[in-house]
This record gives sequence, C-alpha cells and structure tokens, in this order.
Amino acid sequence: MTMTSSPNSLKQDAIQKFSDRKAVIGILGLGYVGLPLMLRFSSVGFKVLGFDIDPEKVETLNAGRSYIEHIKSDTLATARTQGFEATTDMKRASEVDALIICVPTPLNAHREPDLSFVINTVDAIVPFLKPGQIMSLESTTYPGTTDEELLPRIESRPGLEVGKNFFLVFSPEREDPGNPNFETRTIPKICGGHTPGCLEVGLALYGQAIDKVVPVSSTRAAEMTKLLENIHRSVNIGLVNEMKIVADRMGIDIHEVIRAAATKPFGFVPYYPGPGLGGHCIPIDPFYLTWKAREYGLNTRFIELAGEINHSMPHWVISKLSDALNERRKSIRGSRVLVLGIAYKKNVDDMRESPAVELMELLREKGAEVAYSDPHVPVFPKMREHRFDLRSVELTPESLASFDVVLLATDHARFDYDMIRRRSTLIVDTRGVYLEPAENVVKA
Repeated sequence: MTMTSSPNSLKQDAIQKFSDRKAVIGILGLGYVGLPLMLRFSSVGFKVLGFDIDPEKVETLNAGRSYIEHIKSDTLATARTQGFEATTDMKRASEVDALIICVPTPLNAHREPDLSFVINTVDAIVPFLKPGQIMSLESTTYPGTTDEELLPRIESRPGLEVGKNFFLVFSPEREDPGNPNFETRTIPKICGGHTPGCLEVGLALYGQAIDKVVPVSSTRAAEMTKLLENIHRSVNIGLVNEMKIVADRMGIDIHEVIRAAATKPFGFVPYYPGPGLGGHCIPIDPFYLTWKAREYGLNTRFIELAGEINHSMPHWVISKLSDALNERRKSIRGSRVLVLGIAYKKNVDDMRESPAVELMELLREKGAEVAYSDPHVPVFPKMREHRFDLRSVELTPESLASFDVVLLATDHARFDYDMIRRRSTLIVDTRGVYLEPAENVVKA
C-alpha cells in the first residue's frame, strides 16, 4: 500500500480486511482490559499481536500462562496456537492493521489527569505508523483527548492525515472483571470517529468481535459517554454512603432500608454503601471531567461533592472501628487487625484503587498490627503507592481468635461468614454481610 492510494480506497481496503478477518490486530496494554479483548479477537480468527512494557508479562503470556485470576491459562494457550504473540518491541506496530490502546489513565498526586501512559505509548509507536491503519483509544479520559493529544502526534508522521489515509476512533472499554453475566462479546461497545470515514473503519473493526457496536457522532461524544457512565455510579454511591452515615447516627440499618426500597418496581435503583470506591474507573474518572470543565470556566460541584464523600469513607470506617475497640477498653495502637478481603470488589484479584489498602494504611499509621486474608490475593502485590510485606492469612478458628478485630472490607463469596462470626472477637462489617444483629458485629 503506498502513500498515493486514494483515501476512499484505503478506507474500503481496511473495512474489507476486517470483514475478511485477514487484518492483524495490535493491542497495547495487556491488563484487565487488553487481555480479554485480545482473547476475543483471537477467538474469532484474527491474528493478534500484544504489546506491553513489562517483560515479565510478555514472557508469561508467550508461555501460555495467565496472571489474571478470572482469565484461565488454557484460553491463553489456545490463543497462542491461533497466532497470538506478545512483545515489548514497539517497532512491530508497523506489522498490524489496528492499534488498540488499553493503558492506564490514573490521577497524579494533585488529583489531575495523568496521561503519561497514553502519550508515551503513542509517542513510542508514531515512527512506525503507516497508511491504512486505524488507532483506537480505549483508556478512559476527558473529552478532547483523542483530538488534542493523539491526532497531532499521528499527523507529525510525514505523509499521514487522519480521516484520509489513517483512521482514528475512541471506543471506551466496558469491562466488569468477575461478572459472570457479561463478557467482552456481549457488552455493547461505543465508538466515535474523528471523521465519518474513521467511524466506518472503527465499526468494521469492532463489529467482527462485539455483538453490538453503538456509533456516536464524535470521539468527544464517546469520551463523554464513558465519563457519564462512571460518574452516574460515583454520584449514586456517594449519595448512599452519605445516607449510611445519617442512618448510622439515627440507629437505622441502611442495608435494611435499601432492601426495602428496592422492592419498588419503578423509579428506584439500589446502590450499596461500602468502605470507599475501588477499581480503575469510578474513583478516578469523575475527576477527569471536573479537571477539563475548569478549562471552560465551569465548576462541577455535584460531581466533586460525591467524590469527596466517597473519598472520606475509609476515614469514617476507621473511626467506627476505633469506637468499637474503645467500647471494649482497647485502642487501635497495639491492636491486631485482620482486614478481610483486599481486592477492590468481590470475587476478583483486581487491586486497583482498592479502599481496603487505604484502610490498611490508616490502621498502620495509627499503630495497629495489620494482617489480611484474601483467597484471591495470596501475596500482597507490588503497587506504585502502597507497600506491605504480607501474605494472606488462612482463616481458621484459631487464627480468627488471635485478632482483636476483623475488618470486613471486601465480601468475597469464598469466605465462611458463619464461622467468621462465631470465632471472631469483634467484626466491623463495611459491606452489610451480617443482616441480623450480633453482639460482636458493628456495621460501618
């Protein structure tokens, strides 16, 4: 394919290549988003080349082994036999027809967007881009990122013009790790293109692997759609967390109230309080919009208030734990605390932004001796901001009895909650697991 090919022929060639499943798919970032997407494209007959900067991940994948609990090694081994390969060599971006970016978009220390993973990835592959390719950004970000950050970088490559001989879309990830009711194929996919031609190629790309692709008018509309989805959850969780505090002060069980309200067949959707927000999306994404809104002279007070409430939850939980110990003539300092469940949500091994880790930090700062038990996380992982040299404690009647308090942070199904209640001196329940009142259970 040459630089002189007409824009329409390049677009039609790309669409045909995806339709015939002869295209090579490149996925940059092989984590909780990129790996399931790779498996899906591989399963429908595409050759997939995966890129990651972590040599250990690449070596593990090329050996047909998984490092994510809910992704089984046999599915990776099958993908390998179907042509999947992982690499750290960004020069190989020239070998693929689609470049799908699935890298983290965290916040920095000032709670501002950190696009360094996205920008560094794009900068690394720009020298190897070629006419006829499509680039899709799936990482959640603020409206305008695709146009303002990716577009000029692509067009800095001599001879490339987005919408004419190169195609650019934003198609946000919608993964829900550990949810057995949905998989990559069955979750509808939003796609917005920089131009109508870009959108056509994007729909051809994702239409081969996803049951339903939902087109929107622009990359900015697609970026805003993803933020709305997660801000909707953040605001509603913030509301129910605030209701939890009010109900607690009034001596009312908020979980009983939520269960009762949920019997209404219309106009009410149940959200559940917890020790804080976890995962890579809900604690982070709202601040991407609040940051960008300031550029337009707007203050997103409603969104920021929900964020403040959710961010304060770990501190409220620790105050409840402190009060419960005080009533038993103990202080946090010197107490042995077992944190039950440290993944960010039940039945997964995903530790991203887990509120349980912040609880562990707060307890350690106050002088507690902290341990944890989590069947999904046998060894505390290496994390950028948190360091604990700990292994998961096996739950036995003897081990439970050795702790002054058990802090139930993540309600994994594999825990024996009846045994935990019977053998624990004190339980602080942040998830509403224990519905019936008990002398040794404190709701938080």
